[in-house]
Amino acid sequence: MAAVPPVCDFGWPAVDATLRGTDGKMHSIFGQAGPNGLVVVFICNHCPYVKAVVDRIVRDARDLGEHGIGFVAINSNDAVAYPEDSFDKMVAFARQHGFPFPYLHDEDQSVARAYGAVCTPDFFGFNREMKLQYRGRLDAARTEPAPPELRRDLYEAMVQVARTGKGPQEQVPSMGCSIKWKDAA
Repeated sequence: MAAVPPVCDFGWPAVDATLRGTDGKMHSIFGQAGPNGLVVVFICNHCPYVKAVVDRIVRDARDLGEHGIGFVAINSNDAVAYPEDSFDKMVAFARQHGFPFPYLHDEDQSVARAYGAVCTPDFFGFNREMKLQYRGRLDAARTEPAPPELRRDLYEAMVQVARTGKGPQEQVPSMGCSIKWKDAA
C-alpha cells in the first residue's frame, strides 16, 4: 500500500547525523550540503517506486550539483524483515545505479524518525541555512516511464531554492512504499 508524506513544514531545521555509507566510510548528513542547500532522500533497494525512479534521482542529483545543491540518500528499512535492504545489497544497488552521492545506512532508524520520513522515496529539500523548503515528489511520472517533456518537480524546486533560498508554495507530495519499521521490543 502506498504511503504519502505530509506537506512541507517550511523552515523546519534539518537534523544532522553520521552514518555508514556504501563506500565503507562514515558520512555526516550536513557534510553533504552544497553552498546552496541539500536534498536528503529516504530510499531503499526493494521498493518498486524507488526502482522506477532511481535513474531520474541520479540524474537530478548530478544536475542539482551544478546549482550548488548537495545530495544524500538514506536507507532506514528493517533489513532483517526485508533482506533486500541489507547493507551489502545497498552497496550493490549504489554501484549498479552509479550513485554520485553517499548512500547511508540508518540501521537503528533514528534518522528516519528524526525527519519524520514516511515512504520511499521521501524527499527533503533544504536551503543553505538547512531550513526545509521542499517536501514533494520527484516528478509526476511516479512509477511510469517519464516522457522527455515531463516537469522535474524536485529539480525545479531546488533550483529555485538555490537562487532564492525559498521553495515553491505549492508542492505535490511524494508517494511510495512505507518505511519498514522494526517492531518495538
